[in-house]
Amino acid sequence: MSGRRDCNPNITKYIPDAPRSRGEAKEELEWHMHGHPKHPELGLWATIHKETGKFIGRCGLLPWTIEEQYDVEVAYTLAQEYRGQGLATEVAKAILQYGFETLYLSRLICLIDPENIASQRVAEKMGMKWERTVDGWEGDNIPFYIYSTSR
Repeated sequence: MSGRRDCNPNITKYIPDAPRSRGEAKEELEWHMHGHPKHPELGLWATIHKETGKFIGRCGLLPWTIEEQYDVEVAYTLAQEYRGQGLATEVAKAILQYGFETLYLSRLICLIDPENIASQRVAEKMGMKWERTVDGWEGDNIPFYIYSTSR
């Protein structure tokens, strides 16, 4: 993962905790390589373009506790040049299926910036419904939508 891709403001504007420097990108890459420290079955994985073999983003399942409720998020981010081609929907549906059919999770969510209409559409194409708006997480005061679905 290059720091340049993660520092692209068109990519990071909807990801408040995205790396903003090469050092932060390196630290995040280490985390990706070893999985989530408390939930090794979860994490973010490289998204590879089938036709070219090129790394185009990251996707996976992330654990969260929001307003005292534990949930697992279907997360996905693609490089800007690969957006608008249905790839995010393809990736997100595969991750959702993995979460339900392999990990036997009973509920999955998406955390989405209210301005990110494209991600809202992807969540809806996965069968998720808007659940509620949260005014921020751990005091950051950055509002986000929670979309959810159950098995």
